[in-house]
Amino acid sequence: MTRILIIEDQPDLREDVVETLNLEGFEARGADNGVSGVEMVHHFKPDIIVCDITMPEMDGYEVLEYIRQQPDTAMMPFIFLTARTDRVNMRQGMVLGADDYVTKPFEVSDLLASIQTQIKKRLEVDTFVETRLNEIRENIITALPHELRTPLNTILGFSDMLIMEAEKIKPDQVADWAGHIHNAGQRLYHLVENYLFYVRLQLALQFPEKMQDFLNARLQDGQMLLETQIAKIARRAGRGNDLTMDIEDVPTLRFTTFDMIKVVDELLDNAFKFSLPGTPVTVTGEVRDHYYLLCITDAGRGITEEQIQRIGAYVQFERSFYEQQGMGFGLAIVKQVVELYGGKFEVKRNPHQGTQICLSVALTS
Repeated sequence: MTRILIIEDQPDLREDVVETLNLEGFEARGADNGVSGVEMVHHFKPDIIVCDITMPEMDGYEVLEYIRQQPDTAMMPFIFLTARTDRVNMRQGMVLGADDYVTKPFEVSDLLASIQTQIKKRLEVDTFVETRLNEIRENIITALPHELRTPLNTILGFSDMLIMEAEKIKPDQVADWAGHIHNAGQRLYHLVENYLFYVRLQLALQFPEKMQDFLNARLQDGQMLLETQIAKIARRAGRGNDLTMDIEDVPTLRFTTFDMIKVVDELLDNAFKFSLPGTPVTVTGEVRDHYYLLCITDAGRGITEEQIQRIGAYVQFERSFYEQQGMGFGLAIVKQVVELYGGKFEVKRNPHQGTQICLSVALTS
């Protein structure tokens, strides 16, 4: 049953609205002013608040501002019930986060329509959130065991063969099997490193004092770092001949060497992973206004607008159609770390001709 709190200082109106809503199948309660209304929010835990604006002690604007500042009530639907209909007052309420206005005098049908609209919106949001959570759960359930077991099986299998066949195998076979073990170990290492990197970013978002490290960061001699790292990743992927670089001189950037290497590694790894050998991968860098614009363009299978909006950890796109490694941390890490440094992250979709990802990294003195 939907719980509705009516905050109204006129007793007759408050009682009429509460009674009407209860008869309509809602669980409604009333508060006679803003202060008592705020207190009731915490123990009644309404699904919707209907609140007058002009009240003693604490007016409706102050109630709304308080509600929006509390983590457990910030998203609660809030409807103003008021005789104030001028543009200034309505604008003030919308800026503070009001969801709707019902003006006095009003018909019961008007209030019910507003309430039903908020219920529908909340249901749509809850459905969307639940869908996204189910996608994340499914990705964790299906992808994580695979990402852990596959390299572990390789390590255990080939190491077991080395132990069992130690007296018979030839040196070149030892090197081959050791190579498989090494590659599997690198895959596990990359998964763990990405997870730890992601946790570090989440801590920075939750604790403002940790943001200072990002604000104070400085990266000099960035051109050599970028060119060296980009060429290294291309060689590692066996795609050196596919790579084209045009990196202009890089001023001092608000970034650390460690994080820039991580960003470039993730983006180039994706560009090579999701495009075929023999197709071009281009990296450009240039100064624009107060940012350094770094763009990576490939000719792979591309990305849709919906997929761009869903970029985040534990999200892999079209895993059932394409065999691929990873838990979806890469782009989520890049996007968050660039934004933490005060930069911008943009993905330009082109499903038939590949993907372009551009980072605008803040310059500093």
